[in-house]
Amino acid sequence: QVQLVESGGGLVQPGGSLRLSCAASGFTDSNYWMNWVRQAPGKGLEWVSVIHTDGRTYYTHSVEGRFTISRDNAKNTLYLQMNSLKSEDTAVYYCAKGRISYDYWGQGTQVTVSS
Repeated sequence: QVQLVESGGGLVQPGGSLRLSCAASGFTDSNYWMNWVRQAPGKGLEWVSVIHTDGRTYYTHSVEGRFTISRDNAKNTLYLQMNSLKSEDTAVYYCAKGRISYDYWGQGTQVTVSS
């Protein structure tokens, strides 16, 4: 059974840091792109970052220089290190497998940035 499970969300003050994790299970190999996607309160889904199978990474402009995506294929785990968090980063964060369209999603983890 294919499954993606996020963890690591929580409440953090502006300027703080969090590291999200996404544990994958049920996949036969690691040859796939993995993404982080978020949904802020009352807004639509926003793509945040992707990591390709060759390790290349890309970010939406608003998080460049603050967020870092990485993956540990031996542990089947995806990460998102988030630094210098802002109130506008408040959202439910999802990991999602795929390129243009995503065939598997996690259940999401809430990140709230507030003083």
